[in-house]
Amino acid sequence: MSDKANKPHSLNVILYWHMHQPEYRDLRNGEFHLPWTYLHTIKDYVDMAAHLENNEDARAVVNFAPVLLEQIDDYAQQLNDYFNHGRALRDPLLSALAEPVLLLEEENRLHIIKACLRANDDRLINRFGVFKILAGMATTAVKNTEILTYYSEQYFSDLLVWYHLAWIAETVRKSDERIKALMKKKRHFTLHDRHLLVEVIAELITGIIPRYKKLAEEGRIELSMTPYAHPIVPLLIDFNSAKQAMPEVDLPLSSEYPGGMERSRWHMKKGIEVFKHYFGFEPQGCWPSEGSISSEVVELSSDMGIKWLASGESVLRNSLKKSANEPEDCIHGAYQFRDRSIACFFRDDGLSDLIGFKYSDWHADDAVANFIHHLEKIAEICTEKPDAVVSIILDGENPWEYYPQNGFHFISSLYEKLGQHDGIKMTTYGEYLKSHHKRKSLQD
Repeated sequence: MSDKANKPHSLNVILYWHMHQPEYRDLRNGEFHLPWTYLHTIKDYVDMAAHLENNEDARAVVNFAPVLLEQIDDYAQQLNDYFNHGRALRDPLLSALAEPVLLLEEENRLHIIKACLRANDDRLINRFGVFKILAGMATTAVKNTEILTYYSEQYFSDLLVWYHLAWIAETVRKSDERIKALMKKKRHFTLHDRHLLVEVIAELITGIIPRYKKLAEEGRIELSMTPYAHPIVPLLIDFNSAKQAMPEVDLPLSSEYPGGMERSRWHMKKGIEVFKHYFGFEPQGCWPSEGSISSEVVELSSDMGIKWLASGESVLRNSLKKSANEPEDCIHGAYQFRDRSIACFFRDDGLSDLIGFKYSDWHADDAVANFIHHLEKIAEICTEKPDAVVSIILDGENPWEYYPQNGFHFISSLYEKLGQHDGIKMTTYGEYLKSHHKRKSLQD
């Protein structure tokens, strides 16, 4: 990392990407109801890892929901069993792409067509001319299912291939010769073509967790966790905690969730176990589900050995107001709840939402310049506070579907410009805490 990043008064900036998908498996038979885990893996988790690998100055914190890690591993095992032992895949869409014979009864035809229309029109469908034509035919068939019988097996083969090509990570699309060849072929895909695509998918899924582990071992990212199945822990512990954020909310008739504290402790313990199983070490930090925290969550996390938590800006502002703290222009920093040693960091909602919801329609260079301009303004406000740290926290998968080329140019430029900026230091929470010990106190 360049020397200028270590200037004592550089503004500390943390990019915190949250990777999460709910449990999509039928726990009775292991079949996946929806394909989002493997689709986001081959598109977003792969691209996000590649951007970090490709820029030595880049630093970030990456959060994985434990139930997501388990599902990624499930797909990796499925694909290994499929190629090495001939076992059936347990995801209907992936199976349709892989199997030699397409089962084209009317119900299956309609399922494939509807599944392959679940993508952003502008960024994933209309971008590719042949896919746009195939999707147009699919839309017509959904409106008039009687014409399905006239759609050939070749149509469904091409539709399945193009759907998955559209979901392939942009970094892979630009570098993998097999993907380039399929893109160039455009139509009349064979069984061999489909199997080639499944091989690429298998490689991407199998390699993704080790790639993030390697980045963490090299000190280029910090990995963190969420409670196991993504529960809203404050509500599990105490329904009344909802009134801290929404004083007028109507609460359930029951005074508490049955066994709420025990369940919360289990989700934390199980989450730590799953994290350690895949990454080989225990997490130091936690993004509570939806950033929801309460005094009980802070205390529970501290008791479980967690060193830092992150939450939303509105939580901080409400806590500052309730604690009767004097309002400050610079609220970016590490906080401490009462006498607990665990550090609490809070999301800059405005900056995070710019990436999540606004910049997708901007030219990448303009968006990054605007983002850095906002950071420079914060640096001016916090110029007398060398401990200031700005937390940019958002989904690591969902925004990019709305960006051109899966956010390739924006993310590349973001890491590059932040890394080159004399007044900005990209860091992680763990690294920040090693050299910054000052924390502001919160009593509520």
